[in-house]
Amino acid sequence: MAASSFSMTITNFKIHFILFLCFSGIVSAQLSSDFYSTTCPNVLSTIKTAIDSAVNNEARMGASLLRLHFHDCFVQGCDGSVLLDDTSTFTGEKTAFPNANSLRGFDVIDTIKSQVESLCPGVVSCADIVAVAARDSVVALGGPSWTVQLGRRDSTTASLSSANSDLPAPTLDLSDLITAFSNKGFTAKEMVALSGSHTIGQASCRNFRTRIYNETNIDSTFAKSLQANCPSTGGDSNLSPLDVTSENNFDNAYFKNLQSQKGLFHSDQQLFNGGSTDSQVNAYSSDSATFMTDFANAMVKMGNLSPLTGSSGQIRTNCKKIN
Repeated sequence: MAASSFSMTITNFKIHFILFLCFSGIVSAQLSSDFYSTTCPNVLSTIKTAIDSAVNNEARMGASLLRLHFHDCFVQGCDGSVLLDDTSTFTGEKTAFPNANSLRGFDVIDTIKSQVESLCPGVVSCADIVAVAARDSVVALGGPSWTVQLGRRDSTTASLSSANSDLPAPTLDLSDLITAFSNKGFTAKEMVALSGSHTIGQASCRNFRTRIYNETNIDSTFAKSLQANCPSTGGDSNLSPLDVTSENNFDNAYFKNLQSQKGLFHSDQQLFNGGSTDSQVNAYSSDSATFMTDFANAMVKMGNLSPLTGSSGQIRTNCKKIN
């Protein structure tokens, strides 16, 4: 083989390998658990203290901060785009149907950001704060911990349309749930594990009204108890726990509720409705430790969804707006 041909072959191999890394997500390995160890060594303890205080003040906030991370990562990746406010020249994601009058915890993130900016100005991204806050919220409510990979940077863009199209709705059937998560690289098993986040938190009447008045795969006593707080008309914002058993404890009761047809959302009960995920629900219902492990691993994977690293994006000084 001529030297020039050999050189071209090596070059082509390098190009294809780099493309493989990009499409396989391995480039996200630029994130690291000790990213701030020298530039902001007290950031993790600062976030934890703030989260423990917020959750102690209102247990529901833990679920809200976990959901905030999910709604960030499923739209453009974990880039803090969900935190951006609308302006006269910019449209953010807060008014998307899954987020409007629903997504919470922005004030907690803003408070943490202010504290962190005092410690280490211009160093820690809003996206990283959201990711750590989600982990610390789960831990504060008795759930598993995991190592949060750090080094994300903040987006200067947002996508209202993607927020409306990519976030799974509580009305989805099983096949559509599997597709929605598959589009983000998750298996059906990981989708079930992540759905276990509904073991904490509350939901608005408008998101489960159709289920409690029209569906048959629901425990009748459970449905009637919900109807008392969610009338057939009105009361859209009235809240009910996603996990009727232990809404403020991160445990596996959610899966046991599904076995008893006490899933709050249509999408919840779809996980245990004679379909392909019934066996996974049974497994998590009987083995809390396995659920906790699988959930933690899936959260690490979610936190690696298309992060901005290196020179991409920016470190926002204020999470609500671009620098």
